[in-house]
Amino acid sequence: MKISTKGRYALRMLVDLAEHRSEGYTALKTIAERQGISKKYLEQIVPILNRTDILLTNRGFQGGYQLGREPSEITVGEVLRLTEGSLSPVACIGPNEIVNCDRSVDCPTLPIWKGLDKVIHDYLYSVTLQDIIDQSNEHFADDYMI
Repeated sequence: MKISTKGRYALRMLVDLAEHRSEGYTALKTIAERQGISKKYLEQIVPILNRTDILLTNRGFQGGYQLGREPSEITVGEVLRLTEGSLSPVACIGPNEIVNCDRSVDCPTLPIWKGLDKVIHDYLYSVTLQDIIDQSNEHFADDYMI
């Protein structure tokens, strides 16, 4: 499994919105500048997130984007599932079941892939945007100069 640029950038965009949520709606241009991401690329990600309750949109003067839920309620797994589709490590395992495979009944390696899929799922759905922010704050709290 390899996370695409779309998934990584969507996560960065949402973390940015979480870090600046007290500022209200944020223009896409501002997020792009803060994150060093092309605004055009973010414009491709927004429709995916906009179909959910993760992202709110406000058009017009002082419009932009903000989180639709608290950062502690949005998991990395949820964001990656939206942007990446399946997070399964092998093609023969779908989101919640084994995809039609002639060998699934006799496949000696299937339990390995199912176990790996469960570990990936459990981990990604246990980490929230708030966890990312908290971890980042802890990391940079020890990084000071006199």
